[in-house]
Amino acid sequence: QVQLVQSGGGLVQAGGSLRLSCRAFGQTIGIHMGWFRQAPGYQREFVAALTWGASALVDDSLKGRFKVSRDNAKNMIYLQMNNLKPEDTATYFCTAASQYLGTDYLRRTSSYRYWGQGTQVTVAS
Repeated sequence: QVQLVQSGGGLVQAGGSLRLSCRAFGQTIGIHMGWFRQAPGYQREFVAALTWGASALVDDSLKGRFKVSRDNAKNMIYLQMNNLKPEDTATYFCTAASQYLGTDYLRRTSSYRYWGQGTQVTVAS
């Protein structure tokens, strides 16, 4: 079992930056972690992921603005979001998966067994 506890988020003006953090507890050795987001009325969508071996994947639409990193020693994953836009407004979820079957696998919500509580990010125009 893995528990995920998120922190960060909040209200920011367009063009600003935020960093989300997520800490994993429990059976964390070898887990692959990621971030999804969900805006009201929309499906949950992939943002970024990092495998246990530190292979990073960021959605093409977010590259250059979002960066994912992790600290395995602390069981933490981070999402640095720069030059935020109003369309980035959403609830952001930290996730963890116990296996890695390729990049397409990491993009699917069904690949992840564990989810954080979600944190709201609001970008004001």
